[in-house]
Amino acid sequence: MPERDDAGLVLDTYRRPLRNLRISVTDRCNLRCRYCMPEAEYTWLPRRDLLTFEEISTLVDVFMDLGVNKVRLTGGEPLLRRDVAALVSMLSAKPLRDLAMTTNGVLLAGHVEELKKAGLNRVTVSLDTLRADRSKTLSQRATHPSVLKGIASVAPAGFTDTKIDTVALNGINDDELVDLIEFGRTVPAEVRFIEYMDVGGATSWSPELVLSRAEILTRLTAHYGPITPLRNHDAAPADRFELPDGTTFGIVSSTTKPFCATCDRSRLTADGLWYLCLYAMEGVNLRDPLRDGASKADLSKIITDAWTARTDRGAVDRLAERDRTPFIPLTALKNDPHLEMHTRGG
Repeated sequence: MPERDDAGLVLDTYRRPLRNLRISVTDRCNLRCRYCMPEAEYTWLPRRDLLTFEEISTLVDVFMDLGVNKVRLTGGEPLLRRDVAALVSMLSAKPLRDLAMTTNGVLLAGHVEELKKAGLNRVTVSLDTLRADRSKTLSQRATHPSVLKGIASVAPAGFTDTKIDTVALNGINDDELVDLIEFGRTVPAEVRFIEYMDVGGATSWSPELVLSRAEILTRLTAHYGPITPLRNHDAAPADRFELPDGTTFGIVSSTTKPFCATCDRSRLTADGLWYLCLYAMEGVNLRDPLRDGASKADLSKIITDAWTARTDRGAVDRLAERDRTPFIPLTALKNDPHLEMHTRGG
């Protein structure tokens, strides 16, 4: 029998529970952010391999039976998947604790109301800069006004607990930390600064570009005064902090202070490969057994066997490397699109 905790959750070799599932509904994206998808051409997953909404729903049922209670829809850009609100409706009918979506915001204004009606609980929007010129340089697209419009549409549609994700890049957008927090007050949304990670398409990654958690806190303290750490009550990736006036923000310090010890996340690609770690080189194929007629019990065993044998500590292992370079070279990415961040979901 697999080891379970007091709540009945399946545990891995480090006693980390299987609880949080991120589902990439498409590998395609309408931006080409230089820290994620900097190349002009990509090899896309064959459409025939993409999971149908019914197949995703079936797999979510299996994961829920094993303890998963949080699902986040990602991509690529999830709003590029046609009729994605229909999938939200299917999943929101299940007794999940949380159903969220991460989006780059470009298409959000046109979908936000149908997503709310479909039962989506929360939205996280990526926003790396408040400057249109800088956004165009970073994303290689002139879509900044659409992103701001999308963010502005979230609260009127009835969403709360909105997050803004900002990849903090040393020498690129590190002069906007305060501006972004102030912008977050107006949405309203909690800003989360994310350290630049050397995964997937981050082929130009270097330690010099990483704006560390320590440096972020130093700069914000210099502006706002004493900052208070808040106690985390779950395994969320962001450490949360409070400014003197009560405003909160988060930092995801995956690069300099990894949280592998408490990581309860896994990722399902749009074509049904299940990755137990963002740094994993191989995934577990759930699509083929599902399409070959495997029962839910069969699928449950595949998932349970993989999770209970899990030893992944990708970010910790990377931190221990002395001469750290980008994790995967461009040639390897071209040969296996599943190694891309936009394929397996952030």
